[in-house]
Formats: sequence, C-alpha cells, structure tokens
Amino acid sequence: MHLIISTPVKQSLPVVWSGFDRTLFDKLSPPFPPVHVVRFDGCLKGDVVHLQLDFFLFKQDWISLIVDQQQTEQEIFFVDEGTRLPFFLRYWHHRHRLVRMKSADVIEQTLIIDDITFRTPFRLMDYLIYPVLWLQFAYRKPIYRKMFNRGERTTGS
Repeated sequence: MHLIISTPVKQSLPVVWSGFDRTLFDKLSPPFPPVHVVRFDGCLKGDVVHLQLDFFLFKQDWISLIVDQQQTEQEIFFVDEGTRLPFFLRYWHHRHRLVRMKSADVIEQTLIIDDITFRTPFRLMDYLIYPVLWLQFAYRKPIYRKMFNRGERTTGS
C-alpha cells in the first residue's frame, strides 16, 4: 500500500532540514501507542532508529535503518526502511521529502512529504491498517506547522 501526506510550512528548506532532530521526532510521536525511543542516531545514511511501542499488555520493537539521504538545491530527502517491525507490518519504506516550494511571496516555504509504502501480513489487513496509518501521519501536520511556521526554528539558527 502507498500513503502520501504533504504539509506546506512557511520556512526555508535548510531550516526545516536542521529541524529534523530528536526534539521534532519526540513531538511527532502519536498518543497511542506510547513510544519509547531506544535509539535515535539521526536522519543520515547508516543511522538507526529503534522504537519500542507499548500496547500495554505487550511491547513491540520497531527498528529502521536510514538507507539513503540526498540533498539538492530543491529537495532534501532521507529514506528509512524497517529492519525489525511490529507484528502488524511485514514491509516499511518511508521516504521523508523536504521540497523547496516556489512562491511569489518573500517568505520561503517548504513542502514536507511523508511518502510511505507498507505491507502487512495479509492483503486485507493492508486496507484495515491504511486508515490507522493515515491518522498517525495526519497527526504530524499541525506539529510540523507549529514547529516551522511560528518561528520556533528561525533562519538565524
């Protein structure tokens, strides 16, 4: 299954990229399931992100490896692939894209794109998990806007 969620923010591409750190990562964690960050190396090729999802009666590890990271004048992206996934996933490929937006305004803008391909153990389950994942990533939109529209991160940092 393929899921894409885009969020425009009023901040320059370099500033948005510099904001993709542990602080942002912690803020992006949804309320359920609670997430414990075991390891967060960053967003560069070779980095590892290890999460523990707490479903109250049991816990599940989610480990992703950053397999690619590239930068041009117009776009910065990195890709995480699941190497150890919770029971409800069999495949995870998440391309985080930051794209410079052309604008007539003086204010620089960036489009944050979560481009996700996933599979569950069963095709029917793909369709059942899709709206849950969509909600989990739609949850990020106001957080991105707050972090990058209100000047918590400024061009001087």
